[in-house]
Amino acid sequence: MSISVVITTKNEAENIADCLEAIKKQTYPREKIEIIVVDNNSRDRTRDIAARYTDKIYNFGPERSAQRNFGARQAQGVYILYLDADMVISEKVLEECVNKSEQENSVALYIPEQIRGLGFWARVRDFERSFYHTTCIDAVRFVRRDKFLEIGGFDENLTGPEDWDFDRRIRGVGRVGTIDAALYHNEGKLLLKKYIDKKAYYAQTFDAYVMKWGKNDAIIKKQLGWYYRFIGVFIEDKKWKRMLRHPCLTAGMYFLRLMVAGNCLLKGNLIFKWAS
Repeated sequence: MSISVVITTKNEAENIADCLEAIKKQTYPREKIEIIVVDNNSRDRTRDIAARYTDKIYNFGPERSAQRNFGARQAQGVYILYLDADMVISEKVLEECVNKSEQENSVALYIPEQIRGLGFWARVRDFERSFYHTTCIDAVRFVRRDKFLEIGGFDENLTGPEDWDFDRRIRGVGRVGTIDAALYHNEGKLLLKKYIDKKAYYAQTFDAYVMKWGKNDAIIKKQLGWYYRFIGVFIEDKKWKRMLRHPCLTAGMYFLRLMVAGNCLLKGNLIFKWAS
């Protein structure tokens, strides 16, 4: 089965080669992999570097949702994997995704994500991310193209919660699953202020997301509620044992959560307003 890997970029010259090189090294047959890069007016060498790996490079914006939808419209594959340019897939990701989808008739799959970077806060982020896999805080990344188009792709009115919104809608048209092979998200030297500001930026359309699904929606209350985001997701399925084994990382994780929440509230974003 053919796969279209859609990568969204903007000024990603430092990361794009690693992302594309990992696709080149997949165990899945190279002739069945289509690489599509959708750039958003980069001012660095992003497109020049990408041209070493694919001739399917487009310029489209203004945000990630629109870029992904545009890439999907250009795609020829039976399946779509969408990535950010600072992500690297381990060598068996595509092979496992196709096998799992075909064996279980899945319309979409989660891929375990691990955070890579320098310093303590990168380790904290990786620890935190490990609790989210396949929960409502996570989102699928590998999807059948016909189902992607059937549900209209990503909501272009959302920037930040568009992954959650897409995940919910794709679940409504078929079975979803997960694989074992990992995806690595390179956050480089994770600077606290930059990370917190980025989270506040992506929280700006939470209002629209809540309006779309309703403030009393059970999943909304989990994704944006105090209890689940600070307690529930970390203790369900006996995951609390992991926190006991890593007290320093746990303390750092809660510090990050509090800083993100406080910054969003100060800037008038509605994250955690809908706490149950």
